[in-house]
Amino acid sequence: MQILGWGQFCALACAVAWSFAVILLRRSGETLPAFELNLVKNLIGFLLLIPTLALTVGLDWPEYPLKEVGIALLSGVLGIAVGDAWYLRALNLMGASRTAIVASLFSPFVIMLSVTFLGERLAGWQLAGFFVVMAGILLVNWSRAPVGLEVPKLRKGIAYAAGGVFLMAVGIVMVKEILETRPFLWTVELRLLGGVGGMLIYIGLGRGWKSMKAHFRKPQPWVWIIAGGFLSSYLSMLFWLAGYKLIPASQASVLNESAAAWIVLFAWLFLKEPISVRKIAGLLLTFSGVVLMLLV
Repeated sequence: MQILGWGQFCALACAVAWSFAVILLRRSGETLPAFELNLVKNLIGFLLLIPTLALTVGLDWPEYPLKEVGIALLSGVLGIAVGDAWYLRALNLMGASRTAIVASLFSPFVIMLSVTFLGERLAGWQLAGFFVVMAGILLVNWSRAPVGLEVPKLRKGIAYAAGGVFLMAVGIVMVKEILETRPFLWTVELRLLGGVGGMLIYIGLGRGWKSMKAHFRKPQPWVWIIAGGFLSSYLSMLFWLAGYKLIPASQASVLNESAAAWIVLFAWLFLKEPISVRKIAGLLLTFSGVVLMLLV
């Protein structure tokens, strides 16, 4: 029985790297709005991949069917540009706790799409692990709605969050076969190009450059932003997509969900945020579910 292969390692390493990036970016978000912060970190990932490509596989453009180039770009637009934008909108409407709960739909969406379009299946103990991970995440993140939160605003926030994570799931499932058959780093770069390009188009059409320039002219914690961008859009992105390349998407998505528990743990260790018995129980449930998922 293989307990931890490279695919499982990458999926778990992605969760840890992303969680630590969230801790680094948390203070950055106090001065730089979420959309601008998201654009900067994705640009960092895109730019860092250029020397990575040069040092590993070279900058000669590999042969891609035009259809696959379009799929990779569209995957980035859906998962990074539109999906992230809707997720950030949900954060503004109903807060982080409620949004985190709705974001737990990511794994069910990936599993549903993988079973439907990729023909994947989960073994019985892996399905049990999935439910244990979901229970742990809900226990960690559940809290009452803020006092005074309007029902229409809550419903709109749920719709944006669910739609956002659904598009993220669609984006990763649609590019999985390309990750398996085409040059990995080039596919990652194409996906980031689609995401960043989509965000720049969105800025030009809806947000305007003036308001963005005003934010960038103010003093910003660039050390935190760059470090967080490196971990989130470069290191964890590589681990994330490598996990989907090496193991079934349904398994990788559940292992990635452990990030919610890691965030709580790191916030307690490094930011001195309080941790309750309920959160500890949720952490234990989540990690127990991960262990079940590794029994392949």
